[in-house]
Amino acid sequence: MPAMNIWTIILIALALAMDAFAVSIASGICIRQSRIKHALIMAGWFGAFQAIMPLIGWFAGVKFSSYISSIDHWIALGLLSFVGGKMIYESSRLESLEKKTNPFDLHILFVLSFATSIDALAVGLSFALLNVEILLPVIIIGLVTFTISFAGVLIGERGGHFFEKRIELIGGLVLIAIGIKIVLDHIL
Repeated sequence: MPAMNIWTIILIALALAMDAFAVSIASGICIRQSRIKHALIMAGWFGAFQAIMPLIGWFAGVKFSSYISSIDHWIALGLLSFVGGKMIYESSRLESLEKKTNPFDLHILFVLSFATSIDALAVGLSFALLNVEILLPVIIIGLVTFTISFAGVLIGERGGHFFEKRIELIGGLVLIAIGIKIVLDHIL
């Protein structure tokens, strides 16, 4: 299986981490003390889920890739464009967590981690369809999400409402651009 360009993987990781970053900022707004502890907890959950979901998608995609190899680049474009479009749409609707909600409650943290990593499942499927080795992307996606989520909690604690919607928008645009690049690389 071919390896994907490291910069492409980093861009994908950054784009995927935008949901987690926005939620981390909103969660940071809710805390008043122990912000480093909370930032580490949220970053750990988000990083782990963002690393596991593309792996699950990749394994599912490997089972089906032989059936659709002639159109795999179009499917990758479709998946990345769908995820990117969803992120762009959500950027216009993003609402902060209410102050009375405790985003660090284990049940809520699980739901937030799962919800922000669904997009990574589709990206993992795209990696399988493109025959991309999965280990390096999983590690990079997990580490980037951990780092960005950690920073997001700290930024949110300091009043980060300004960035939430813009981050989601940029992440969506990056994923769509990567999908277009995949098709262009295949065609050209």
